Amino acid sequence: MHLVTYGINHTTAPVDVREKLSFDADKLPLALASLMLNESVIEAVIVSTCNRTEIYCHLDEDYDNSVLLWLHNFQQQDANALKSYLYCYEGADAVRHLFRVACGLDSLVLGEPQILGQLKTAYTQALNAKALGKSLGRLFQHAFGVAKQVRTDTAIGNSPVSVAFAAVSLAKQIFSNLAESTALLIGAGETIELVARHLFDNGIKRLIIANRTVEKAHLLATSVNGYAISLSEIPAHLAEADIVISSTASQLPILGKGTVESALKLRKRKPIFMVDIAVPRDIEAEVGQLEDIYLYTVDDLHDIIEENLQSRRDAAKQAEEIIDTQADHFAGWMRSQDAVPVIRAIRDQGQMFSTQAVDKALRQLEQGMNAEMVMTELARTLTNKLLHEPSRQLRQSAFESDENNPMIDAARRLFNIKD
Repeated sequence: MHLVTYGINHTTAPVDVREKLSFDADKLPLALASLMLNESVIEAVIVSTCNRTEIYCHLDEDYDNSVLLWLHNFQQQDANALKSYLYCYEGADAVRHLFRVACGLDSLVLGEPQILGQLKTAYTQALNAKALGKSLGRLFQHAFGVAKQVRTDTAIGNSPVSVAFAAVSLAKQIFSNLAESTALLIGAGETIELVARHLFDNGIKRLIIANRTVEKAHLLATSVNGYAISLSEIPAHLAEADIVISSTASQLPILGKGTVESALKLRKRKPIFMVDIAVPRDIEAEVGQLEDIYLYTVDDLHDIIEENLQSRRDAAKQAEEIIDTQADHFAGWMRSQDAVPVIRAIRDQGQMFSTQAVDKALRQLEQGMNAEMVMTELARTLTNKLLHEPSRQLRQSAFESDENNPMIDAARRLFNIKD
């Protein structure tokens, strides 16, 4: 079994590079189907979030760099331009990496829980695309179990630290009294829901939720006493917002420089604080060049996130120990798979001997032979057939070896023979 992970994340590449390799959720089934056409790919899972794009593969023994070539071709990118940003893990390293990702130890926000849900979504998408089999299926299920154990046995998730929390913390630093501020949130996914709840809990004066699907925005707005609008209505409401936080899956920017300039004029140059959590970005980079606009991307949140992380770092040490143990367990399962063909062959051979012996016994009974004698002969014949070749090999091995014969020791262990 050859497990390989190819990826790019927030530690290896800035947001403008990561967005070039991100996968739109709507196109992910097509991507998986395309990837599975690769002759060396047996199974595949694609994980694409704001902070990472990773491809987990179970590959044929004769695999090469064709998966990386596929990635660049599918995303229409020059392979040489992005080569330095990519990483690759194989075998046990790939297993351990996935476990660390699932537990939030490889996240921008140490220990954040959202990544586990994103991994489960990626798992389901691969399952629906028929890109998931025994090996990766077992690996991801094991990863989910490890993440649950880490959450239960350590304090990794006790501190309220997340990208959403960091964005709200930054807003609180700029607007000391959120009770006098209006926030426009773009999107209605899990991250924006967390942002909305943090702002609501911190006493925000007014919340406007904008989303492509107004019904979904309305559900979220109702829970935080907010107001729901469609994306097309943003220009009409942008001037009302002191705070804009955006996190959608759009492949194109939602807020452009012209729209923001118009809002600033209506606000009479009153500043707007903006946080763009999305990858690809929802807010054009040029917006950050405008006076009275304070634009932060997901990468800019790092310094804020660093605060209040010490307890999570301590818990992370415990989590690493759990991951090491569980990675060893999975590695043992991987090694055990090498024995499966041999076990199957032994069972097939035993079944053949059994069938032959039973057929002979049934014929003897039909001929009127004594049933007890037939059964005794059946047992003797089957025992001899099953043990003949192992006995012969042991005798030959003992004849050819010195006093320390590993095959004899292996036979004792295989048949559980005590001294």
